[in-house]
Amino acid sequence: MADNNSVNNVFLQRPNDRMIIVQILVIIFLCINMLLILTFIKKESFHTSARYILFSVTLLSDSLLLFVSDILVILTYFQFTIQVWLCIILTIFVVMYTFVTPVTLTAMTLERYVAICMPLRHGQLCSTRSTMYCILIIHGVSSAPCIIILSMFFASASLKFYKQSMICSVEAFTLYRWQDHVRSAVFQFYFLIMGITIAYSYVQIMKVAKAASGDKKKLTHKGLKTVILHAFQLLLCLIQLWCPFIETAVLQIDFRLFINVRYSNYIMFSIAPRCLSPLIYGLRDENFFLVLKSLMPTSSCSK
Repeated sequence: MADNNSVNNVFLQRPNDRMIIVQILVIIFLCINMLLILTFIKKESFHTSARYILFSVTLLSDSLLLFVSDILVILTYFQFTIQVWLCIILTIFVVMYTFVTPVTLTAMTLERYVAICMPLRHGQLCSTRSTMYCILIIHGVSSAPCIIILSMFFASASLKFYKQSMICSVEAFTLYRWQDHVRSAVFQFYFLIMGITIAYSYVQIMKVAKAASGDKKKLTHKGLKTVILHAFQLLLCLIQLWCPFIETAVLQIDFRLFINVRYSNYIMFSIAPRCLSPLIYGLRDENFFLVLKSLMPTSSCSK
């Protein structure tokens, strides 16, 4: 009996330890993202550059997604049930902002493509006004999967379902197997388009790099590295969108394995990429890094 109690205590302690780790990581990464957002606000010249504006969009969307998804994790862990209408609102934020970052990365790749392959038209196509329109388009395109998922749910759910309380999750709105297939098809279609866009931009920039010389060659090589970084970030986002389908398959095999896989996926493909990739991008840019360095306490003390 003592051995059984010790095993149970260990099993119950693991989720507590995991929950603490998740909260620590979320707080750290939110602080880092807020620091990067403050860096963007601090420098006025960033407010007129399409690249920096789009970068700030990724920071804001990632921070919002981290915050809302962490709320869902806490509610799920403590088995708190909420009204269906409130869960719908939270789901809208989670699904839409899951797509905002990869769509914005695709837009940033196109901005680099225009800057290197069509430099004479860069000022016109990537002006501040055009960037604002682009942000609206990004959110419109990112909201389409959410509209599709909720439309299928509204068409299938009975009126009694809306009066219930539930443990909120995106999977709760998938009532039938065919809805899961439609969601999978939409996700794969989005990333197929984004992957083709990034690959096309990379090939075109590479062609310009081979024909360039001097300062132009350095600029194109830097553009190639930026596109590769965007492709890596997009890969992380792609893996994150595949995680629900992997978890669904694992759930049919073993529930304990499902818990372990879901925890690992949330750490590696939801929390970490939402801060590490923007941080890497921010540190690569010399202008952004200098402003970031000026905000650090050590630099202010040395002055």
